[in-house]
Amino acid sequence: MQTEAVGDVIVVGAGFAGLVAARELTRRGHDVVVLEGRDRVGGRSHTTTIAGVPVDLGATFVGPTQTAVLKLAAELGCDTVPTYCRGKNLIDWHGRVRSYRSTIPKLSLIELFDVSRIQWRFERLAKLIPVTDPWAAPAAERLDRRSLDSWLRSVHANASTRNLMAIMSRVTWGCEPDAVSMLHAVRYVKAAGGLGPMLDVEGGAQQDRFPAGTQQIAVRMAEDLTVRLNTVVRRIIGDGTGYRVESDTESWEARAVIVAIPPAHRGAITFEPALPDDHRALIAHWPQGNLSKAYAAYDKPFWRADGCSGEALSDEGPVFITFDVSPGDDGPGVLLGFADSRSFDPLPPQQRRDRALRNFAALFGEAAATPIDYLDHCWGTEEFAPGGPTAAVPPGAWTDYGHALRAPVDGVFWACTETADEWTGFLDGAVRSGQRAATEVTGYLTS
Repeated sequence: MQTEAVGDVIVVGAGFAGLVAARELTRRGHDVVVLEGRDRVGGRSHTTTIAGVPVDLGATFVGPTQTAVLKLAAELGCDTVPTYCRGKNLIDWHGRVRSYRSTIPKLSLIELFDVSRIQWRFERLAKLIPVTDPWAAPAAERLDRRSLDSWLRSVHANASTRNLMAIMSRVTWGCEPDAVSMLHAVRYVKAAGGLGPMLDVEGGAQQDRFPAGTQQIAVRMAEDLTVRLNTVVRRIIGDGTGYRVESDTESWEARAVIVAIPPAHRGAITFEPALPDDHRALIAHWPQGNLSKAYAAYDKPFWRADGCSGEALSDEGPVFITFDVSPGDDGPGVLLGFADSRSFDPLPPQQRRDRALRNFAALFGEAAATPIDYLDHCWGTEEFAPGGPTAAVPPGAWTDYGHALRAPVDGVFWACTETADEWTGFLDGAVRSGQRAATEVTGYLTS
């Protein structure tokens, strides 16, 4: 096996976290190589095209308070445009399509009161939990031992509120409310600045998008770095003075390693010596969620002429939330739908298409049933590093294993959006985690 001496740092993973860490360390004068198992950079950011329009299979939107990724994008010359949100939003609920013009759909007075009540109670709990070291809070054990669904039922949330929170859970963590820890839900929302900043379009995390796609940011970072694609890391071996990182055919030696992949995927790498017990337990108890996307393209965004924003919610499924990501009024018109992986992913391609278009047509009319182009992507079915958009942390995981999430093990450091204290789970969190890891490694190398 051929071995290459890198010198300072090996970064495993060429997503946003790994590339940012490598970029920062290179700027500080360190020798760095990035190893990526896929045939592309970007990680959970992957841009393709539909009807000639760039669209994102993974991370898509950006908000005004996500300053780390916005600053990076500006440095690299990657522009944003506002997400189209003029007009009425739609909701297909219990077989009836209605319109509304705010983040919360038009419901009965009783239902609206209950949504507001639950939001108030949720954000009141968030004040009790620190984003850093949430397991140390007095309320942590109580919240972590129950799921989001269990908490909603304990405070007597009505069925409509629970259904809306289920949509939030699917699009945020790629799981149902009964699969995510209430402590994780509260901490995650607090890291985003609250439910409003996390869920809103105007002023929130969906306010803007990159017309050329998010992956261009990763591609431009990689241009100035040494990146090896199609290089699946199998082993990381430490001897007390440095590390050897091995693929099936090559190896690299350096003084430190940054593993910039989600916690669940750390288990695909053999560590010698073995990781401490708490780190290995964290890998087993910090699973990825699963979320899928469907896009349909039309000659023009016809829903705009009907006064619709393209934003919609549905309890019909598998598509449960939509956005307008068209380049302009003149077309093509492009609808983005987030799909429930449980009922969407097992279907053959034609049935996935049929089901998604049926959902679009139920919301926007029969014109949505006959697109000029269609594509979808199921992150949970990828062969390499499956899952997304982020970790679906189950009850008990934070208080039992959270302390090991980003704690270095000698010269091995961790970066990924799951380890961020601001905008966890978003591109901004990935950027921040890469910056933090680079600072930690710099301190290690100069100590």
